[in-house]
Amino acid sequence: MKAKHAKTLSLIFSHPASGNVRWNDVEALLTALGADIIEAAGSRIRVDLFNQVRVFHRPHPSPNMDKGAVANLRDWLEANGVMP
Repeated sequence: MKAKHAKTLSLIFSHPASGNVRWNDVEALLTALGADIIEAAGSRIRVDLFNQVRVFHRPHPSPNMDKGAVANLRDWLEANGVMP
């Protein structure tokens, strides 16, 4: 895993959830983990990873994910064995 992805993963797993997690970095991390990312309607993004499908909303106008979305992403990654 690239150092940038490791840094993003560390930010995702920080407690309390960080409000400074950039969506572009998360998208790059998920792609590095093997995810297929598909654009959906509006700002929705469909992520196929771990034989599961999750739908996320691309944040706008800010490039950063909100804390609730970061916490949900952390729980999903942790449940599938991805840890920093």
